[in-house]
Amino acid sequence: MKITSFEDVEATGYEICFFHSGCDGDADVVILDINSIFDYEEKKHDICKEKFTSVAIIDEQSDYDAFKNFGITAWIKRENIDQLPALLDEIKKRISS
Repeated sequence: MKITSFEDVEATGYEICFFHSGCDGDADVVILDINSIFDYEEKKHDICKEKFTSVAIIDEQSDYDAFKNFGITAWIKRENIDQLPALLDEIKKRISS
């Protein structure tokens, strides 16, 4: 499972390519936050597979409200970012089935 992130994040057990470091165009999962929503919208067709999962990192409730209009697949609060590997495990299971 290839993961590209617009946010510099770590997830134990997963290799995450930071978008600004240069990533190829076949991500299964893309991770973004409110500061990168427009970069994501502009670049998602270039960096992601046709079917992909998007994960938004939420800092506050207004972020969630903003993301609703962008077709985001999953959300995680920044305060719970240590649970990102578990979320990625669940996404991997769903992609595999």
